[in-house]
Amino acid sequence: MRSEEVAAWLDAAGYGAWCRTPLAGDASARRYERLTDATGQSIILMDAPPETIRSTGDFLRLAAHLARNGLAAPRILRSDPGVGLILLEDLGTTHFAAWLKDRPEDEVTLYSAATDTLLRVQRLAVPEGLAQLNSRTGADMVQVAFDWLPNRAGNATRSAICAKIGAAIGALSDRRRVLSLRDFHAENLIWRPDRSGTNRVGLLDFQDAFAAPPAYDLMSLLRDARRDVDHATASAMINRFATSTGNQPTAVLRDVAILSVQRNLRILGIFARLARRDGKRRYLDLMPRVWDHFRRDLAHPDLADLRQALQIAFEEAST
Repeated sequence: MRSEEVAAWLDAAGYGAWCRTPLAGDASARRYERLTDATGQSIILMDAPPETIRSTGDFLRLAAHLARNGLAAPRILRSDPGVGLILLEDLGTTHFAAWLKDRPEDEVTLYSAATDTLLRVQRLAVPEGLAQLNSRTGADMVQVAFDWLPNRAGNATRSAICAKIGAAIGALSDRRRVLSLRDFHAENLIWRPDRSGTNRVGLLDFQDAFAAPPAYDLMSLLRDARRDVDHATASAMINRFATSTGNQPTAVLRDVAILSVQRNLRILGIFARLARRDGKRRYLDLMPRVWDHFRRDLAHPDLADLRQALQIAFEEAST
């Protein structure tokens, strides 16, 4: 059994006696635990069974790349990709969402630090071999929505909508491809107020990183499926990002809207699949917020043609 395999591996690594506390996982089969010894020292266990998780190699490679460049990715203490187990530095116990639940007045401070960290990530070289978000892959990624959400799209309509999404990605204002951590949002960012600069922001869950347009991770941060970001904060971060990248805020906002429609349509399909196929019904509770992001960004004037097509296909899009 997997539990026995993990226990034996930890024992052989010298951590068999440490207290194990499960942590909230992500939408994949990965599991996380915090291991604590009698003195209070703690580390993190990532359990990524190789029969269900493609590889831990991408995570290890990205963690090393980020750390070499001065960003707060967890140090790898021990890894065994063959069995899908990794011991990580514990970057801290409080992610952005938890901190802001008790201190909502700190939102601008935290999101400014996250935006600055994002800008620094985007100045790094994109590691070789990463997948790329482009017109074709962006259109392919939304197929899951048609497979799992109730819709009235026949094959022709489905193909037409995917083509329109691809065309919108091809018409982004900033078409560069930069390193995107992809799931760059409040529950994957650890707040470390005792540190300085971008070291205040601990980075988690970046194994699915790819090369994407610059606005992608900004959109992921501001259109969070798990917490509401104040509109004034979101606007301020778009302005901050635009100033730092030499773009106009209206152009960044347009790119955010296009990428939000693509990403959030995909997320809605994935959440529906997790609930219906895998019995993870907690994801249904997140869907109203994601629909709200989707509808709000679909209302951008430059997406009128796509909006009409999606409103015909998905009843939720027009309610």
